[in-house]
Amino acid sequence: MEQTDVLVTKQPAPQSVPPCELPHKVYEVARNTGAHTSSGLATAGFRTAKYLEDEWFQNCCARCHQAFADRDQSERQRHESRQLMGETEVLAWRTQQDSMGKVGQRLEDIQRWKSELQREGDDLAAEAGLLLAEKQRLERALDATALPFCIVTDNLQCRERRQHPDLVRDCVEVELLKEAELIRNIQELLKRTIAQAVHQIRLNREHKETCERDGSDKAEAHSIDERCARYCNQSTDVQSHPHSAANAESASTPETWARFTQDNLCRAQRERRASANLRALIHCVLQDAGEDLRLQCDAVNLAFQRRCEELEDARHKLQHHLNQVGPDQAPVAPLGPAQPEGAPEQTLREITDQEHNVGALKQAIKDKEAPLRVAQTRLHQRAQRPNVELCRDTAQFRLMSEVEELNMSLAALKEKLLEAEQSLRNLEDTRMSLEKDIAVKTNSLFVDRQKCMAHRARYPTVLQLAGYQ
Repeated sequence: MEQTDVLVTKQPAPQSVPPCELPHKVYEVARNTGAHTSSGLATAGFRTAKYLEDEWFQNCCARCHQAFADRDQSERQRHESRQLMGETEVLAWRTQQDSMGKVGQRLEDIQRWKSELQREGDDLAAEAGLLLAEKQRLERALDATALPFCIVTDNLQCRERRQHPDLVRDCVEVELLKEAELIRNIQELLKRTIAQAVHQIRLNREHKETCERDGSDKAEAHSIDERCARYCNQSTDVQSHPHSAANAESASTPETWARFTQDNLCRAQRERRASANLRALIHCVLQDAGEDLRLQCDAVNLAFQRRCEELEDARHKLQHHLNQVGPDQAPVAPLGPAQPEGAPEQTLREITDQEHNVGALKQAIKDKEAPLRVAQTRLHQRAQRPNVELCRDTAQFRLMSEVEELNMSLAALKEKLLEAEQSLRNLEDTRMSLEKDIAVKTNSLFVDRQKCMAHRARYPTVLQLAGYQ
């Protein structure tokens, strides 16, 4: 009788039935070939062989036994077949469910890594955009430094047009040279930083493309695995692929697959951190450069103001030494060492007074000529007295002393006239020197105030130097 199917509680061991044919059964038939057979006589005229009765019963029994054995073997095979079919059905179902679970887990892993790659790619793209904006700030800041450099160069060239003795290496020129050197150093620093930013932007884009490529591969793999997860036994678009179970030689392992994506993410994160650090450096460089330039600009402007005040004060003192002032104005301290008391306060006034003095001396000399001629005429006339009348009386001695005194006075007046004329020439030379010096100071003030400081009013602001405008 047929046995009932037994439920399998655990996964059966895989069984396989070799696909081969059953062996052929050879049936031996008993023949009358013994001593008691009639094969010899019976076949004398009929040419045939007959079985014995025992042989006939034995053959029937053999037939029955063979039929029973065949039925038993068939029943056992049917039972084993049903059991094998049940086990293989359960095994196929469980294997399919496990495969679907593995495919689903794989889908989750792919989706997770794809999301990580997508997020990292977006972060790299955003970081590249921020770094590109900082690079544009650097370029604007570099362009903004061109105007200060032109201003400094123009200031130095304008101050070369100063005249002697104002053509000196003063504090203004020292500060201008410092400013020019600072601008050149800042320009070199900005150029190097721009080159670093360009290189970092290129690295960011390369790693972004690497993440996108990896993400695209994972998206394609996710689509394939998702399509595979939708297949079932009732699907109509499944086909037989006998050689699909063979592993490809270039196939990766789960460890190398995860390591590849993780390395891409690590490199992208490293470049993103490097880009963020570079942006912070760029911000510090621009801020420090702008502050340094503005501080140096203020130092130069302060030096210009002090120098202009010094020039204005010197010119004011020179003008007071040159111009004539009224008695109600306060005297001005002269340049250089202190003058002794009684020295002329103003050059032009002293020139005028000295001219009057020269005129007075000439008039005094001229006035002494008439008394001298009178005295000399008297002496000449008295020398004509006759005989004993030619006496050296008191009048004679007085006239002689008068002539001597007048000659001494004339000699003293002429000597004083020479000294006054020399003093007048010296005063004229001093006046010319003062006027020239005043003109030089005026020219220096014009160069520093009208040319240099007016041009420096166009100096860029801190925001422009920081690249925001």
